[in-house]
Amino acid sequence: MFAHYSAIATGGYKSLDENQKVEFEVAQGPKGPQAENIRPL
Repeated sequence: MFAHYSAIATGGYKSLDENQKVEFEVAQGPKGPQAENIRPL
C-alpha cells in the first residue's frame, strides 16, 4: 500500500517513526490502494 507524507494528519513537521502504530483510511489512487488521513496512535 502506498502512503505519501502529505497524507499524515498532524500539525507541524510530518513524520512517522519506524514501527509506529497508525490508523488510516484506504482510498483508490491512480496506481492502486493508498493510505489517506494517516493518524499516529
